[in-house]
Amino acid sequence: MRMRNLVATLGVAALALTVGACGEDEPAAGGGGTGDAAASDACGELHKFTTASGVDVAGSATFTKIKSRGTPVVGVKADQPNLGYKDADGKRCGFDIEVARMVAANLGFDPDKIEYKEIPSANRETAIAGGEIDYYVGTYSITDKRKTQVSFAGPYFIAGQDLLVRKDDTSMDAGKTALKGKKVCSATGSTPIQRVKDEQLTETSNISEFKTYSECVSQLLDSKVDTVTTDDAILKGYAATAPDELRVVGKPFSTEKYGIGLPLADKALRDKVNSILETSASDGTWKAIYDETLGKSGSDSTPPPLEKY
Repeated sequence: MRMRNLVATLGVAALALTVGACGEDEPAAGGGGTGDAAASDACGELHKFTTASGVDVAGSATFTKIKSRGTPVVGVKADQPNLGYKDADGKRCGFDIEVARMVAANLGFDPDKIEYKEIPSANRETAIAGGEIDYYVGTYSITDKRKTQVSFAGPYFIAGQDLLVRKDDTSMDAGKTALKGKKVCSATGSTPIQRVKDEQLTETSNISEFKTYSECVSQLLDSKVDTVTTDDAILKGYAATAPDELRVVGKPFSTEKYGIGLPLADKALRDKVNSILETSASDGTWKAIYDETLGKSGSDSTPPPLEKY
C-alpha cells in the first residue's frame, strides 16, 4: 500500500527531528522501503537553476555569514509530499525545496549544495533568531505575532486550512463546523492547531499534536484520530499519494500566507529575497516550479502579490 510505505519513509524524518538531526541529504537510516512503492515515492529531477554571479547584499549580516561559509543553511520540512519532502534515498524535493533552491541560486550559491536542517514547527522562530539557520522555507504562515520575532519575505504562496479525512467518512463534509466531538490532529506549534484551540472547534481532550504531519496521517490511517487539519496544500500532497484511502474535504476556513522566514533585523536580505520572488513571478520561474511540484495535484495557482514592509 503506497501510503503506508510513504508514512514509513516519513517516519525516518520524524525520528531525525526527534534527535535533532541535521539533514544534509545523507541516505535515510533504515532504507525506508523497496520495490515499486518506494520508487513511486522517490523524488524525481529537480528544477535547473542558474547560479548568479557577483551578488552582494549590502548591509546584510546574514548574507555576509553565508558568503563566509560558502553555502546557506536552510530550515525546511521533510514530511510533506510535493512541498518539503525527503525520500528514502535522502533526496529532497517539493515546492518549498525549489523555492529555497531558487533563492540560494539568485543569492549566488549553488542550490545543490544547500545545507538543510529539519526544524519542527514549534522551533522555527528560535532557530531563525538564534542563527541556527539563515532562512526558513516550510509552509511558514506569516502572522503579526511571528513578525515580532522574525521577518518574512513574500508571501510566495497562499493556502487555506482544511481537513484530511478517510475517504469513506462524510461526517465532516460541512467543514470546521462539524468538528465538535471529533478527534483532531495537527503539528505542535502550528497555526492550524492554534486556530482549533482558539475557536474551540472541538473539545480539548480530542486534540492530538505531533512534531510532524506524517505522524498525524499515520494516526488517521489507523483510525486513532478522525481528521488531520492544516493547510490544504499540505493535505493535497498526502491525499494525492493515497487517493483510495484519503481525501481533502475542500472547505477551507482560513487564509495562510506562506513566507520565507528571515532574521528580524535583516531588512537588506528581506528586500533582496522579495526581489527574487518578484522576478520569479514575472519571468515564469514561479509557475514552472509550481507545475513541477504542487501542480501535480491538478490544482492550478498563480503567484500572490508580495507584502513588502
